Amino acid sequence: MSDWLTVLPPLLAIVVVFWRKEVILALIVALFSSELLLMLQAEQGLIVSTLMGPFQTLERVVSVFESPGNSRILIFSLMVGALLAYMRQSGGVTALVEKLINKGVARSQRQVGLLSFFTGVVVFIESNLSVLTAGILSRGLFDRFKMSRARLAYIIDSTSAPICILILLNGWGAYILGLLGNYPTDQTAAAILIGTIPLNFYALITLLVVLFTIFTGKIYGPMRESERKLSHIEDHTEIDYKPTKARYMLVPLLTMVVGMLGFMYWTGDGQITQGDGSKSVLYSTTLACMVAYFLMLSSGRFSHKQLVSIGFHGMGELLPLVTIVLLSLALGASLKTVGTGDFIAGIVAESLPLFLIPALLFLAGAMISFTTGTSWGTFAILIPIGMPMVLNLGLPPELLLAAILGGGVFGDHCSPISDTTAVSSIASGCDLLEHVRTQIPYALFSGALTLVAYLVAGMIWIGV
Repeated sequence: MSDWLTVLPPLLAIVVVFWRKEVILALIVALFSSELLLMLQAEQGLIVSTLMGPFQTLERVVSVFESPGNSRILIFSLMVGALLAYMRQSGGVTALVEKLINKGVARSQRQVGLLSFFTGVVVFIESNLSVLTAGILSRGLFDRFKMSRARLAYIIDSTSAPICILILLNGWGAYILGLLGNYPTDQTAAAILIGTIPLNFYALITLLVVLFTIFTGKIYGPMRESERKLSHIEDHTEIDYKPTKARYMLVPLLTMVVGMLGFMYWTGDGQITQGDGSKSVLYSTTLACMVAYFLMLSSGRFSHKQLVSIGFHGMGELLPLVTIVLLSLALGASLKTVGTGDFIAGIVAESLPLFLIPALLFLAGAMISFTTGTSWGTFAILIPIGMPMVLNLGLPPELLLAAILGGGVFGDHCSPISDTTAVSSIASGCDLLEHVRTQIPYALFSGALTLVAYLVAGMIWIGV
C-alpha cells in the first residue's frame, strides 16, 4: 500500500468540512477511512475491512478513554459548560460587564480587545486555561460592543498558543525539554529553548497581527462578513439576565486561575513547570464550579434542584463540541498508528539544501499539525528528526527548534480537527466552523511571512 494513502483520512476530513459544513460527519469519515487503511495494512481483505470498519472505528473512539489525560480533557469540556451556565444565570456576567464599562476599563472596542489579549497573556500557564479565562471574561463585553464571537475566538486562540510557546514556564516548556533531553549538544536543553524565543517568527508575527487588529479595529475576509451579519445580538444570552453582583463571575473565575497555579504546583511536587496540565485544568474548573454552586445556593435565589438542572443544561449546550473533541482525539490516535505524521516528516528529511531545512521543518510542522490536529504530537514527531540534523550537520539548534514549534502552532490554528480549536470555540461561544473559516486568512498571512523569515534566516545562519 502506498505511503501517500496515509494522508487520505485528513484530506477527506477537510473536504467534507468545507463541502458539507459538518465537522462531526467529517471526523467520522476520516476516522473510518483511517481505520480501514489499518485493517487493509493488516491484510484483512477489502470486504472484511469494509464490513468491520464501523465497529473498529467505534473501538477507536472507546480507546480514547484509556488515556487519563484524554478523559480529563473531555470531562473538563463538560464542566466548562456548567461553569458558564452558573456564571450566566447568576447574573454575574452581566454585572461584571456593567462594572467594567462604568469603571472605564472597557468603554470601546479597542479596550475590550486589549482586555481579552492581556488576559490571555497573563494566564500563560496553560493554553486551555488561557483561552477559557479570556473567553469567559470577554463574551458579554463583545456582545455589548457589537463585536462578533468570531473576532473573540480569533483573539483568544491566536494569543494563547503563541504566548505559551514563547513564555515557556509552563507544561509546554517541560514537555519540550523532555524531548530535547535525548540529544546531547554543546548547549543545555534550557538554553536552546530560551534561544528559540526571538526566532519563533510565527508566534511573534501572530501576536503583532492580533494587536494590529485590536488597535486599528480593521478586520478582513470572512470575519468582516461575520461582523456585518451582527445586526443584533445573535443568541448570546449572557446579557439577558438581570445584573446582580460581579462576584458571582469574578470569584469562580479567580478560583479557576489561582486553583490552576496551585494544582500545577501540587502535581509538579513543588515545581509549577513540572505540573500535570490536564489534571490541573480539570481540578481547577471543577473547584470553580463548586464555588459558583455554593455562591448561588447561599444567595437564596436558587435551590439545589435548580442548580443541578442549570449545570446539566450548560453541559448539554456544549455536548456537540465535546463530541468533536472526542472524535478529534480518536482521529489523532488513529493517524499516529497509520503513520501520517511520519510520512510527511520523512519527505522533509530527504536530501535538501541545508539553508532550506528551517523553512521546510516549519512547513512540515504545519502540515502534520493541520492534518492530525495536534501541535504536541507534531513536536514529538519532528524534534527527533530535527535534532539529529543539528548533531550531524552542525545546524543551529535554536533555529530548527523554533521552526518546528512555530509550525506546530500554525497548523493547529488552521485545523478544523484540532481539539484546541474546539476549546477556543467553547470559550468564545462561537460556532466551530465559523471560527476556523474566519481565523484561517490571518493564520495564512502570518504563516506566509514566517516562511519568508525562515528562508532568510536559513541563508544568514546556514548559508546558501
